[in-house]
Amino acid sequence: MATQLLPEPRPRPINNDDAFERDDVLAMRGIHHAFGGLVAVDGVDLDVQPHEVVCLLGPSGCGKTTLLRLAAGLETLQQGEVRVDGQLMASAGGGRQVPPERRKVGLMFQESALFPHLTVLDNVTFGLDGLGTRERARRGRELLDRLGMVDYADAHPHMLSGGQQQRVALARALAPAPPLMLLDEPFSGLDTRLRDQIRDDTLHALKEVGTGTLLVTHDPEEAMFMADRIALMRDGRIVQAGPPVELYCNPVDPFVVHFFGDVNRLDGVVMDGHVDTVVGPIDVPDMPDGTHVQVLVRPEAIHLVPLGEPMEVPDTSHVVVSRLLGRTSLIHVCAHARDGSEVHMHSRMPGVFLPPENQPVTLQLDWSQVFIFPRDA
Repeated sequence: MATQLLPEPRPRPINNDDAFERDDVLAMRGIHHAFGGLVAVDGVDLDVQPHEVVCLLGPSGCGKTTLLRLAAGLETLQQGEVRVDGQLMASAGGGRQVPPERRKVGLMFQESALFPHLTVLDNVTFGLDGLGTRERARRGRELLDRLGMVDYADAHPHMLSGGQQQRVALARALAPAPPLMLLDEPFSGLDTRLRDQIRDDTLHALKEVGTGTLLVTHDPEEAMFMADRIALMRDGRIVQAGPPVELYCNPVDPFVVHFFGDVNRLDGVVMDGHVDTVVGPIDVPDMPDGTHVQVLVRPEAIHLVPLGEPMEVPDTSHVVVSRLLGRTSLIHVCAHARDGSEVHMHSRMPGVFLPPENQPVTLQLDWSQVFIFPRDA
């Protein structure tokens, strides 16, 4: 079974006196945090470098927002260490806890939280006390221009749409030129089309400024769009971290496969170095015979080829129903195995592909999107 080869990720030192690299704008080591008896973060190591966007991805309650709040200083560190731009901000052992306003971080949340009585420009320049009036205005207008909001400099927040308010909030967070930006679900309150545009504008602004960024999201598509690296969390721990293509194409756990979208699951037993499935035999060279396995097949891995005309009572693999989803088509397939058993599967084909009900088909697989794990994994 062929898989895509990926470059080896740069090794990152963990849990020793030299574990903090000089170029990390955020370095968190051995982070453990609990609320009463509920463990929210369990032994996490995380870093962010300049110019890099790292996404904390995971389901609700996995600990990603708690980790971001610990980086910001909004929660008191219980165990571990946090450094921002090379400086110690929190240490459980030493009892150090630098307050949020002294951590040199920019914060952006789902709610823009703009000051309603200030103009857009005054909101952006609010925290620039160390600059003269003219320099503050220049800095503010420069950021607003970069985000397409300079024409609204004299407007008040209630005159803006939700997306425009988020642009202003981003400009305000970037205005002090922090080495680190912390973003907690900043786009989740926007409608789909506006969310796509704001994400694009935000990514370009962050890359132009060069600020290291930690972004919390539960949306895998958003993480893949925004991130240079993704850290996928479950139950307070990072399951897998790396470039988006690494998590998508080389998942280390069934949870990683499932989190990035719909998956067809087939069960089988390894015999003579392979497992028989409804889509044919699959080589499993690295598992001993007798191992019970789960075969996970992404819908986009199943390419359908129509055979002949629709049949009243099909006796081969055939289409159950087809649905156009816009850029792709989703086809429900009844797949027939050689032993006569049937399995319901989903195929996702590019563009408009709508074969009729009971259309016989053959199933061809992209083996790079087929993943095999022990059944108890």
